[in-house]
Amino acid sequence: MSRETSLFSGRPSELVGQQIAGYRIEQEIGRGGMAVVYRARDLRLERTVALKLLAPELARNDTFRRRFTHESRAAAAIDHPHIVPVFEAGETDGVLYIAMRFVAGSDLRHLLDREGPLPPATAVRVAAQVASALDAAHDHGLVHRDVKPGNILVSRGTDSDHPEHVYLTDFGLTKKSLSLTGFTTVGQFVGTLDYVAPEQISGRPVDARCDVYGLACVVYEILAGHPPFLRDDDMALLWAHQYDDPPPLTEARPDLPPQVDPVFAKALAKRPDDRYPSCLDFVAALRAAAAGGGVVTGAAPARAGRQPGEERPKPPPRWAEPVFVERA
Repeated sequence: MSRETSLFSGRPSELVGQQIAGYRIEQEIGRGGMAVVYRARDLRLERTVALKLLAPELARNDTFRRRFTHESRAAAAIDHPHIVPVFEAGETDGVLYIAMRFVAGSDLRHLLDREGPLPPATAVRVAAQVASALDAAHDHGLVHRDVKPGNILVSRGTDSDHPEHVYLTDFGLTKKSLSLTGFTTVGQFVGTLDYVAPEQISGRPVDARCDVYGLACVVYEILAGHPPFLRDDDMALLWAHQYDDPPPLTEARPDLPPQVDPVFAKALAKRPDDRYPSCLDFVAALRAAAAGGGVVTGAAPARAGRQPGEERPKPPPRWAEPVFVERA
């Protein structure tokens, strides 16, 4: 079986035990449309890393390869507590790779699937940490363009006031220039449909406000249990992002104060000029709106099927579970 087949359509075990660029592959931990992520052992420094291997067809594109190398170095230069550190990026035997810190914990997608909607206080804490990471990237000229629960890792925090520590990952395929669109030079769309900004869909230039939109979609889902737009097919979903108003969050979360609805309406505005100028501005507005209603410490609503008055069991989060999943 060829290297290309074994990376992206073969059994996950086929690369286990093999060495690539000084890393011994131990286990597949994530798979998406353009990359596979493995837990691997750095044989030089004797540490565990997350090793991302990109699709072979990307490495064959000279323009993409140069941009990948340049932007990976730019991402590695960002020293921020909520951005997964990039240790190394390069090419070996025709395979582009990125070695990153391995985070022991869960991704937000896994957490939401398990726990359902989260309490407002948790949502604000998570949003603030992600917003801080995004704004730091923007300060370095990087636009993420694919903010989604699968790219947000949640690990154990330091104390009861900081019960979780959040990392943003997957900066290896960002756009360095603010004049570039949501498409890569090899014609692949960068973004996930539930969280994609209207300007990415239409191919217009993207900037930091594209990530404001994506973050708002994620935070909406944290609180509502689903993204702002639910449609039966992809084309209808793309249309909704471009032309439909998002439903008020309070329809799904009547326990939240009505002040949160205009906050999300602004963050999810169709025109970038009508959104908050930064991710932290959005989170600050959300925090103020939620606090004004006196519900920041309130509990999340029950899942469907819970009986009135019934206590919702809430086991302690399994933060130590060494899982994160990158979905396409």
